[in-house]
Amino acid sequence: MSTRERPRTSVKDRALRLLSVRSRSRAELRIRLVRAGYEPLEIEEAIADLEAVGLVDDERFAREYAEHQRRRGMGRRAGMAALRGKGIDRAVAEQALGETNPEDEAERAFELARGRLERLRGLPPDIAHRRTVGFLLRRGYEPIIAGSAVRRAAADMEPR
Repeated sequence: MSTRERPRTSVKDRALRLLSVRSRSRAELRIRLVRAGYEPLEIEEAIADLEAVGLVDDERFAREYAEHQRRRGMGRRAGMAALRGKGIDRAVAEQALGETNPEDEAERAFELARGRLERLRGLPPDIAHRRTVGFLLRRGYEPIIAGSAVRRAAADMEPR
């Protein structure tokens, strides 16, 4: 028997309160409710009820979160890691990220690279290049996209 005191509100009320703050994946909601001291069976029943009325939907959550990550300038790899960290199934995450147009991702990487190279103008070109590629890699861009974006941005910034 747990020494933990039973929560005062119903599991569904607590879940609704959590969902009123922001959308959450099924796994995120389950973790928060377990931490709050609710029983696993009642948690699963509440989540199933919320899914039935459309308040919990991992596919919709994944699409919205992937779009949010794209608007923040994050690459596909970062999006996958973030979705997997939120408990989204790999297939659902792939589907949400599959809507990413590769040309759009390359263009976002180029814009980020151009801005970063602009700020690093005072450094030797090889150091600015290396730091900018590293920046894009940390943002979740594939190495080939990062390298190409930095080369393109550097060429675009050269005086004609």
